[in-house]
Amino acid sequence: MIKKWLLAATVVVAAGISVPSANAESFKIGLSNGWVGSEWRTQMIEEAQAAAAAWKDKGVDLEVVVQSGNVDAQGQVGQVRNFINQGVDAIIINPNSPTAFNPVFAQAKARGILVIATDAEVSSKDALYVGIDQKQWAFQSAKWLAETLEGKGNVVAINGVAGNPANEMRVAGYKEAFAAHPDIKVLNEANANWDQAQGQQAMQNLLATYPDIQGVWVQDGMAAGAWRSIIAANKVDSIAATGEIRKDFMVTWKEQGLNSAASVNPPGVMASALNVAVLKLQGKEFKDDIFAGVYGNAIYIPIPFIDNANLDEKLEEAKDKPGYWSVSAIVTPEEAEAFFK
Repeated sequence: MIKKWLLAATVVVAAGISVPSANAESFKIGLSNGWVGSEWRTQMIEEAQAAAAAWKDKGVDLEVVVQSGNVDAQGQVGQVRNFINQGVDAIIINPNSPTAFNPVFAQAKARGILVIATDAEVSSKDALYVGIDQKQWAFQSAKWLAETLEGKGNVVAINGVAGNPANEMRVAGYKEAFAAHPDIKVLNEANANWDQAQGQQAMQNLLATYPDIQGVWVQDGMAAGAWRSIIAANKVDSIAATGEIRKDFMVTWKEQGLNSAASVNPPGVMASALNVAVLKLQGKEFKDDIFAGVYGNAIYIPIPFIDNANLDEKLEEAKDKPGYWSVSAIVTPEEAEAFFK
């Protein structure tokens, strides 16, 4: 990777006093977001931009270019090609496919461009992944649900976008957790595309079809809608369900006394990936044993968890935030140093 430097030469003024030279590293980073269907994605971009601005205090000037839109995998490949043509130093992408980017990521690597995926893992050996383990994200919330139901009961699942790499790993995670409890019966599952209104409709349909539901495993982005249907059906006291990390849902959770819990997929994952990217661009080397995941290119970051034990703490954290704000966490540059030699 070629580093670029902004050099301010020493200036000698008429009085003969020298002004010391000042150096600042400069990098250009492209942020690719292939879906704009939720405030979570907006917060993700905003937190990444804030992380980039914070690097200035460390003597690093980051120019961040954002390409964000509702596109399919090939449309997002076009975003990556645009970044390559712009000569960025790094690309951070929330990918719409685990495999569709392999050729374009190879092109980026050939041009000396660092590629880091976040939020959803990719199979390319020319890219890294920095984010949560989506399978573990689902496993820990499904484990909570199974244990809350004391290992038995009728359960339904509401999933996100079929085929999305994060969704597929989450489905694998919840199925693995339930497999440890043979008396947990999954009656059915539906896709609601991480959309709150679709989540509400899916839950309404499931309640009409299966009146004897004890548990609902539902992904974030849809849980608030699912819970609205549960509340409308007067089943709050008889159903346990996973929830959201948004402020507005946490307020409802507290007010209604819901039997809920939520794994946190922090919007700060892109900011975390950006902090890792800058350290790598500065020439640091990753530790030999740092990579994990199904593709062997993942650096996993912690997954916070919310239940009734720490709900008040998270509400206090959110008190000055808008309703759509999601509980977040960012791997700081100092914490990211632990990934490097």
